[in-house]
Amino acid sequence: MSIFVPKTGNSLTVTSPETMYSTIEELGIVPFFENPIPGYSIEERTPREYWFDGEEDLLGPWDWKIFSVQSGDIAYGKFLWGGKAAFATVQWYAELMNYRRSLPKYTPTEEQRRVLALMEEQGSISIRDIRKLLDVKKSAADALMTRLQMQCRVVTGDITRVYRGPDLHYNGWQVSSFCSPEALFCVDALPGPGGFPFGEPRTLEVGHSPAESLERLVEHIRSIAPEATEKQILKMLG
Repeated sequence: MSIFVPKTGNSLTVTSPETMYSTIEELGIVPFFENPIPGYSIEERTPREYWFDGEEDLLGPWDWKIFSVQSGDIAYGKFLWGGKAAFATVQWYAELMNYRRSLPKYTPTEEQRRVLALMEEQGSISIRDIRKLLDVKKSAADALMTRLQMQCRVVTGDITRVYRGPDLHYNGWQVSSFCSPEALFCVDALPGPGGFPFGEPRTLEVGHSPAESLERLVEHIRSIAPEATEKQILKMLG
């Protein structure tokens, strides 16, 4: 499997939590796993010896993604390729959100609005919360959450490692909580003696039309994955 090198010439490969974070920042928006666009994924930027191997307890990007999620600077969720895992910086997630929320097919259903209302009330929710609210099986709750992530109304807010057995062994099992993009990214920063302690206040407002957001996304992805066809890019962003 080849390692993707973007046009900028940066030859970063994913070998640690820090290089994974840097790679996501470099690409702006990127699928987690291999997909129809050659080389355009975190998986393909990761040398095979660093990829998940349950037998050897090598967790690689599967575990390292927690660092990116908890940074508060990266959106992670199932929002590309019709519900596949992906990462995006605030800038490019805002463009995707502006486009997606304009599409009639991504208007929340009554059931989805109930989940969003609970999330707004609690701040964050889990799959267990959805199951309890709607009295559905885990598979149905997972599917509903994927649809909300595709609508760009929900992102992964946090990921917790699960330790099991008498030796509290961690083998990659994780539990996620979910929140709105606004709750994750648009924190009201309060100025202190040294300025804004957590950086300047951020917004997900982009100031232009959904059609312009789509155009910007297409051009951005084409610039870092020149082999991608327009059909592939539109399918990924659809």
